[in-house]
Amino acid sequence: MNTSKVPTGMNRRRFLGQASCAGITALPALSTLVNLATTSALAADAPGGYRALVCLLLTGGNDSFNMLPPRGTAEHAEYALVRRDLALPRESLLALNPAVSPGRELGLHPSMPGLASLFNSGKAAFIANVGTLLQPGALKEQVENGSVAVPAGLYSHSDQVEQWQTSLPQSRGGTGWAGRMADVLHSLNANRRLSMNISVAGSNVWQAGRTGAEYAITPDGVEGLRNYVPVGTPFDQVTREDVRANSAAVDSQLALQYRNLLQQTFATTRRNAVESAELFRTATAPELPAGIQWPDSRLAAQLRMVARTIAARDRLGVCRQTFFVESGGWDHHDEVIANQQEMLREVSEAVAAFQQAMEMLGVADGVVLFSASDFGRSLTSNGRGSDHAWGGNAFVVGGPVKGRRIYGQYPELFADNPLDVGRGRLIPTTSVDAYFAEMALWMGVNRTDLSVILPNLSRFFDASAGGAPLGFLV
Repeated sequence: MNTSKVPTGMNRRRFLGQASCAGITALPALSTLVNLATTSALAADAPGGYRALVCLLLTGGNDSFNMLPPRGTAEHAEYALVRRDLALPRESLLALNPAVSPGRELGLHPSMPGLASLFNSGKAAFIANVGTLLQPGALKEQVENGSVAVPAGLYSHSDQVEQWQTSLPQSRGGTGWAGRMADVLHSLNANRRLSMNISVAGSNVWQAGRTGAEYAITPDGVEGLRNYVPVGTPFDQVTREDVRANSAAVDSQLALQYRNLLQQTFATTRRNAVESAELFRTATAPELPAGIQWPDSRLAAQLRMVARTIAARDRLGVCRQTFFVESGGWDHHDEVIANQQEMLREVSEAVAAFQQAMEMLGVADGVVLFSASDFGRSLTSNGRGSDHAWGGNAFVVGGPVKGRRIYGQYPELFADNPLDVGRGRLIPTTSVDAYFAEMALWMGVNRTDLSVILPNLSRFFDASAGGAPLGFLV
């Protein structure tokens, strides 16, 4: 075997250390090992075919009222008055052509022509003024006098980015709504040893469930043991002696049998991890179709790896998956205009390339990408920047999206309006629970099990009544 073919990535000590902690928690054996929790077998209304969710987390708090600002003459004047030095010129905004008027003319940030094209062609939509809520219909006076409860740690990065992933704004939680969804749906996949949840951006709360967690990979693929050749692979004359020795030592350890249940479970976990890594590496090795215009950015590299994994869905034996990707650095207390110019361009280009890849793979109708962020930002300026706020705007992209629409209520932006709790920090008019429930139902979660995935949903949507929480997916 040529030494250039030897898998690289991590050394044996690091691999075994992760195997004993969180590195392989996607494997069912680890849940047996730690015996943390069990869940009942919950029914799933599982539509046929492959379905996947891709969460794009914009960490730091995207200033999304500059991503999706008003473009009509009167509305833009209102926006410019409150935003002052943060306001984008009206003539610079990209035109949106909604199928249904949201009650005002909106535009898109000038750096996002790719997303504008997806919206205007019916492949993207926006969710307006969405955020963490404990009860619907809250107004400024109620928040100020304490007659309505607000999320714990409101305006805090650590609390709000977690709550967007857990959908539990009243408390800290160890599981995310995608993780709890995987607890329900994972049995639909023929391959039960590979987690339904794949992260290309490290550990996260969103994909942590009661019985498993994310399978973490890199934009280049799965990390395997360094200087290790999987069992059964023939050595050739140029294979280094240290690779032969290391491979033999690892195979010997993995073949050991133990009387002690804990030791045997741990050994089984390590063995499954090695086998799963090799399966994943082999399945995702083929190149994507030529002609996809992938930009040179970290986010695009993550989404390209997601596309490679989706292309391998049949080889991996899966029909339900979630993916986690991340773009950081959105905490713009200064230089909002300059920073968003480049960062929103990267998002738009990467998302457009990903959608192109899904269409070329013939799986666009089975994949939905959605954005999330810690919170919206203040409409008022602190001097070329904005501060932590509450409600903000998000987008969804994919074949199942009922595009060319703005879902939810886009708020008025004048200072001290009924939703403004100070300095242009707007109370959300759409809860994250309704946003997430739409996607959980599309993935195949039974309506009776939605309360397991999203415990607060009944405050915002009656699942037993039928229909969709927001209606943005077919």
